[in-house]
Amino acid sequence: MHRNPARPEIARVSCCVGLLALLVARGALAQNTVPDYRNPALPIEQRVADLLSRMTLEEKVAQLYPYRGGAIIDSTGQFTDQSAQATFREMFSVDSKVGPHDAAVLRNAEQRYLIEKTRLGIPTIFMGEALHGFMSHGATSFPQVLGLASTWDPGLVRQVFTAAADEMASSGVNQAFTPVLGLARDPRWGRTEELYGEDPYLVAQMGAAAIEGLQGPSYALDRHHVLATAKHFAVHSEPEGGTNTAPGNYSTRVIREEFLMPFRVAVEDARVGSLMASYNEIDGIPASVNSWLLTTTLRQHWGFRGYVTSDGGGLQMLVNTHHVAADFADAARQALAAGVDYDLSDGAVYRTLLDQVQEGKVPEWQIDRAVSGILYDKFRLGLFDHPYVDPNYAERITNSAAHRELALKAAQEAIVLLKNDGNLLPLDVHKLKTIAVIGPNAADVQLGGYSRAPAHGVSILDGIRGWGGDRAEVGLSQGG
Repeated sequence: MHRNPARPEIARVSCCVGLLALLVARGALAQNTVPDYRNPALPIEQRVADLLSRMTLEEKVAQLYPYRGGAIIDSTGQFTDQSAQATFREMFSVDSKVGPHDAAVLRNAEQRYLIEKTRLGIPTIFMGEALHGFMSHGATSFPQVLGLASTWDPGLVRQVFTAAADEMASSGVNQAFTPVLGLARDPRWGRTEELYGEDPYLVAQMGAAAIEGLQGPSYALDRHHVLATAKHFAVHSEPEGGTNTAPGNYSTRVIREEFLMPFRVAVEDARVGSLMASYNEIDGIPASVNSWLLTTTLRQHWGFRGYVTSDGGGLQMLVNTHHVAADFADAARQALAAGVDYDLSDGAVYRTLLDQVQEGKVPEWQIDRAVSGILYDKFRLGLFDHPYVDPNYAERITNSAAHRELALKAAQEAIVLLKNDGNLLPLDVHKLKTIAVIGPNAADVQLGGYSRAPAHGVSILDGIRGWGGDRAEVGLSQGG
């Protein structure tokens, strides 16, 4: 039998070629495979689980406090790393003049750095205040919350916060620290203007409307809406002696039926994305370490899916004010175990968690639980899929004519007239010779707390003088 000596070599070559083709195909497949957390078609829970499984402990802990990186990638060439940091600092100052266009460019640049230059490309959540409109230079100011409640119109409140959300989101902000769902029952407490009234039902309905306006009609948020934060959780608004942050000691029944009711509606009906733990104590236990409040009630009974943030510096207060923690590390252990996911400060408290996990003092599953809630909201916001905003749109929508018209409508509806016997109002300027304007704030533009200087401000005195013109003399008295 004749044997071809070349045949074994041909077989080996064919085998090698086939193996090479298989390896190339597998390599190409591996290169083209998108990680689950990058796949927008998958459920949020699956994306969170996949991303969490890829993160180091350092990367997990870094999610638990604000990002302070400093580096940017500005595709427009407008900012450098140095000028960006100076502008960021100015944006948070009372006298900031940073407009919506530049703010949007700046946030895009920082987001781009995180997405393109960090290992897993996890975006950050930019946060801001929106008690009665976006608290930013040039943004539209709407009536204070107590005034909005006086409209008795949840639909109007929803429109107001839809407009505020668009102005926030268009400038790159993703989360609003509002609504405030406390009960306004003690006028000694100097923050009653932030609340929707004293009745739990009214507060719940107005708060839900605000959340729906901020977050939009769908569970997944688009780039015209922001994550709402119900605060301050809980019993913060009626403190002992009317002193801010003082204890709120009430019976469990009163707390459940009255103080917690608006928050339950916010979670179960309005599906609020975040809550903020309050500064105060309940029955001697600070809210930030109250597991009954943050875990048993909020998560187990109400099914809350998002994340809980401390108030600014709230975890430091566990050491310096409440004296329930020996140091920041102890405060971090207690707060994390109770259900606070995010340290809203310079991160000094939750930075200690890295060493504590490595030393076996904190179980890593507690870190995973907290990070999961934060990542869940980032996916809900669409930040992994649509991280950037249009600065030109931000310029157009901020304090637009439509938003100013809505602010005027809300102000008109918010007016409360206690008494109008006879034909006093409306005033007839043709029958008047003198008008007295009385009050210490009459000559000032007063927008209330959580406001920036308006683009155009008119005091009550100037408004009446402009209305009266030369037809009536308008005088001012500071009052007694």
